[in-house]
Amino acid sequence: MEYQKEVAQILENIEKVLIGKEREVTLSLVALLTDGHVLLEDVPGVGKTMMVRALSKSLDCQFKRIQFTPDLLPSDVTGVSIYNPKDMVFEFRSGPIFGDIILADEINRTSPKTQSALLEAMEEMNVTVDGMTKSLEKPFFVMATQNPVDYEGTYPLPEAQLDRFLIKLNMGYPNENDELEMLNRTDRVHPIETISPVINKAQLLKMQEEASDLYMDQTVKHYIVKLVSATRNSPYVQLGVSPRGSIALMKAAKAYAYIQNRDYVIPDDVVFLAPFVLAHRVILRPEAKYEGITQSKLIHQILEEIDVPVRKELHG
Repeated sequence: MEYQKEVAQILENIEKVLIGKEREVTLSLVALLTDGHVLLEDVPGVGKTMMVRALSKSLDCQFKRIQFTPDLLPSDVTGVSIYNPKDMVFEFRSGPIFGDIILADEINRTSPKTQSALLEAMEEMNVTVDGMTKSLEKPFFVMATQNPVDYEGTYPLPEAQLDRFLIKLNMGYPNENDELEMLNRTDRVHPIETISPVINKAQLLKMQEEASDLYMDQTVKHYIVKLVSATRNSPYVQLGVSPRGSIALMKAAKAYAYIQNRDYVIPDDVVFLAPFVLAHRVILRPEAKYEGITQSKLIHQILEEIDVPVRKELHG
């Protein structure tokens, strides 16, 4: 694996800005290496936007930011065709979705109609405007932030869109020591200003290719299938994890093993990633709330109930 030094440098860059968030930083890089997308949900001010900025500054790629507001239109995201009277033709002016690293800030503050403008791009790498389909270039990575849905002026994301996010994260407040260190680091110059690119676009694509080529034993794949099947058979679940979720967990496990400098996946990779990859894809029955069952608790319960394959070194 050629780029292990660069992986470490990217993680180090982001951890300069986000103190005490090693897990969240690693999971964001997992999504990037799988060509997936991340949804960050938490209260304002805990570093969601700073996470995306730090990641984008570590990569020599085109960064675009979309600030979602109640009056944002789908064409504000995808672009629009404008008539050129001189040449008597319609010319397409691309929207901010045409970028490499996309920050979709406060995605749940806009209407579901505008939220859905991201669906085709996130799943199919295409954008359709005025009946014409335009392809997006790789890499294409969306990191969306949202405030909790019970906050004023927010809309819940449609289930179909939630399923497009490889990973969902909650940042959480820092502990006292980390917050004190944060104050010390931002006292004069913010650490975000000191970050410089570690890799370019071609190197990132090569890293994604290397991660996807990692070996996964059939026993680990079978374990993934059993976990996903358990979500569909739970009495608390109205809608279980889709096959897209199975594929996402497989890809994420490979990327996580790659970050750990292994050329094969072990069952513990799946155990660690399952709550972040599967929980947001589960739709619970109303009665689950009254019994104190959340999506995350359900996945942890399933992990406890299903035997983990023997933790031997599974490699080809």
